[in-house]
Amino acid sequence: MANTSGMTRLGMFRAYWLGAVVCIGGFLFGYDSGIIGGVLTMKSFERDFGYTSKQATHVSSLAVSLQQLGAFVACFAIWPVTHRFGRKWAIAVCAFIFCIGAAIETAQTHSTTAFYIGRVIAGLGLGGSSVVVPMFSSEMTPKQIRGQIGSFYQLMYTLGIFTSYWLDWGVAKDLAKTDSRMWQIPVGLQILWAAMLGLGMFTLKESTRWLTSVGRHNEAWESLKWIRADDGPATQAEMDEIRAGVEMEAHAREGFRLTEMLQGDNTRRTLTAAAVFMAQQATGATAFAYYGPQYFKLLVGNKGNSDLLLTAIFGAIKVGACSLFVLFVADHVGRRKILAGGALFMAACQISTAAVVKTHPAPGDGTVTSSGIATIALIYMFVIAYNFSWGPLPWPYVSEIFPTRTREPGIAIGVASQWLFNFVFSLTTPYMIKNIKWGTFLLWGVFDVCIAAFAWFVLTETQGRSLEEITKLDSGGSGKPFSDEDTFSERAGKRSDS
Repeated sequence: MANTSGMTRLGMFRAYWLGAVVCIGGFLFGYDSGIIGGVLTMKSFERDFGYTSKQATHVSSLAVSLQQLGAFVACFAIWPVTHRFGRKWAIAVCAFIFCIGAAIETAQTHSTTAFYIGRVIAGLGLGGSSVVVPMFSSEMTPKQIRGQIGSFYQLMYTLGIFTSYWLDWGVAKDLAKTDSRMWQIPVGLQILWAAMLGLGMFTLKESTRWLTSVGRHNEAWESLKWIRADDGPATQAEMDEIRAGVEMEAHAREGFRLTEMLQGDNTRRTLTAAAVFMAQQATGATAFAYYGPQYFKLLVGNKGNSDLLLTAIFGAIKVGACSLFVLFVADHVGRRKILAGGALFMAACQISTAAVVKTHPAPGDGTVTSSGIATIALIYMFVIAYNFSWGPLPWPYVSEIFPTRTREPGIAIGVASQWLFNFVFSLTTPYMIKNIKWGTFLLWGVFDVCIAAFAWFVLTETQGRSLEEITKLDSGGSGKPFSDEDTFSERAGKRSDS
């Protein structure tokens, strides 16, 4: 439990309110990730958009992956917006853009092209918010509960997936297969979640750190007083600390060029950030989130809506596992150990699943067999391991490995990598399921073995260390200097001595 001493009750409420509002962006991300797989299996969707079952793999691949492509572009496009107009309005704009895309998706256009365009537009809003939301949250929440509120994003993501899976199952169970509302209700509800995010921003103040960085000091003070619900000496001291920190960071970034990200030891940090998020996607968990019903059809066959029900249970397990991790594990186990161990456990689950599906394929009549139950259990254990390791940890890990001078572009590159490989695997997974079947699980398992080796032998341990200490560590975690160059504080000391 976080130490909340010195915080007012109203200040705590406002901090949690801010975290809950901005992390609707995480809920939106999860809801969209979960909703599309079920929608693409609905006969009314196939009929309304005029494609045949033979074209279903192609449509599924594009419908999911094009949104990730839009999100990848938005990771870079959002930076000038948030730097010029602030965090609050950048998030509101992202929510508005997403609403436009979701409205196009929901409309009865009978055109897959229009649906694809809607997916790309929604992706722009989704990708932009995925960059700004964690930034805004970390800049405004008190240090005593920053880690807890920062974890809201991943928790809300799993809640979004959970909601979408059960909604897909519910409409498929209660509505006729030919009823267009079966797909329009879950798709259209995206507009509601995005509108809640956008309108919720009007209840918040702008980031104190951003206001300070652009010289709007009176507004910055009002913002800090509001979020802390206090204007006493402690809050005044925090304001002074923020001003000093912003000034130091401005000096640290003075003369920065993007090419520095690929110079000296920055090259290793940049490649590590990109590799961590590539590994997150290569576990196979995100692909399973998108295509859960298709995977469960492969495991147990197709009988009624059993694929959607099993996917909904899968979503409930994700929420439970992520909640346990956030509450009891996150700050108590080393990053490197849990990432390596989680990947090995996932590899065992995926390879075992491949072996069972290869030797005991699902019967075509939808009969549930003991082998089918075994594979379901293996996949559920796989998702528990993912939500105890590679689900939540890459986000804080990447934000920790960069020094002040390169932290913002470094995080942007890492998040962009997440969306890029999200695009790659969401584009290829339908073809993998269709063509190599049980080999899909084997491939994810082999990837997981490689990921475990990467985590153990390449990543630096950051748990329990300050950002300054992490900057000086090498990629093996031995404690040797991360860079031969002086740190900013050391250079500043030399200048003052001279």
